[in-house]
Amino acid sequence: MKIIVWGCRGSLPTPGKETLKYGGNTTCLELRLKDGTVIVIDAGTGIRSLGEKLIKDMNLNEIYLLLTHSHWDHLMGFPFFLPAYSERFTIHVRGGPIAKESLQKYLAHQMEPPYFPARLSAMKAEFDFTHGIPMVKKIGTAEVIPIPLSHPNGGYGFKIVEENKAFVFLPDNELEFRHEGSKSKSDYIEFCREADLLLHDAQYTEDEYGISKGWGHSTFLSATDLAIRAKVKRFGLFHYDPNHTDAAIDGIVQICQKLIQQKGSKITCFGTSEGREIIL
Repeated sequence: MKIIVWGCRGSLPTPGKETLKYGGNTTCLELRLKDGTVIVIDAGTGIRSLGEKLIKDMNLNEIYLLLTHSHWDHLMGFPFFLPAYSERFTIHVRGGPIAKESLQKYLAHQMEPPYFPARLSAMKAEFDFTHGIPMVKKIGTAEVIPIPLSHPNGGYGFKIVEENKAFVFLPDNELEFRHEGSKSKSDYIEFCREADLLLHDAQYTEDEYGISKGWGHSTFLSATDLAIRAKVKRFGLFHYDPNHTDAAIDGIVQICQKLIQQKGSKITCFGTSEGREIIL
């Protein structure tokens, strides 16, 4: 499994000279499975550049699009996703177990007047909205396992397992506050147990969390504690706050690495960045 990061910023795109290292595009990942299956996770602004790449691959005509939830920063790139405008492609849109028709509704709504000049009907790809993700779903050579996120309005994170390698993605997940329908922190720890890679929401500092508790995001210390307790192998901080510059994120990563060392853990900890490729 190869994971390529096309966007890892939270809440709002942040272009500029102070975000060049980690990137300013919002959430989008590309997964390439052993059998060539392409899975795209979330349609933040990073999906625009990904679409430009995928449209050039003449051997590719089928894409799986997994959506964690329907907040703007995870959908706003979708109207600019070039494969969606090509008859060559079939796009299977998936979410949690109860997503189904709601995903089509949300994607269509953001393209209605006066929000966008083209309707969803302008997209000529064949869309498949027929299924959510049950407790375990087979996609290509991987199993996809959903878990409810602790986030306002709900959503789902995913564990993707291929050939005994597990990748866990929890991009908007507040560990110290239980939103309706969410799990406990201990449940998330078990879900992440010994994962080969965890990318987890680490949006806030402790001071910032003092005024943003209940907004649906974790502090970097809470996310690091989860990684340590779950004994994951690699941990990437994700969903950076729009106000966090490259220099600020460098400092946050150093604090997390120091905490991991103090706890006697062997976790590899890093700041997720646009363009990073990770092979499991």
